[in-house]
Amino acid sequence: MQEVTLIIRNKVGLDARRTALFVQTAKKFASTITISKGERQANAKSILAVITLGATMGSQVTIRATGQDEEEAVKTLQGLVESNFGEPEEQPSDCSQSATRCC
Repeated sequence: MQEVTLIIRNKVGLDARRTALFVQTAKKFASTITISKGERQANAKSILAVITLGATMGSQVTIRATGQDEEEAVKTLQGLVESNFGEPEEQPSDCSQSATRCC
């Protein structure tokens, strides 16, 4: 069994779009994969199960995989979460560097 514990950093957490991406990625692997938040655990290959975890920004989740490709599965899903689901992290706005007046 392989596992990793991560913090969801995406501003909207595991919303429908990010959950769909997470589940599609998990389905590429033969291993049994779960994701848990607190006491709740879900099948990582089920969009409904994952979204009902309610993982919001700042939530701590644990991804576990058991099977022939468990190490690759955990590393790939870890990379997805740590890369902010392939989206750039939002930077705080700075009015002094804006080309348009914001105030």
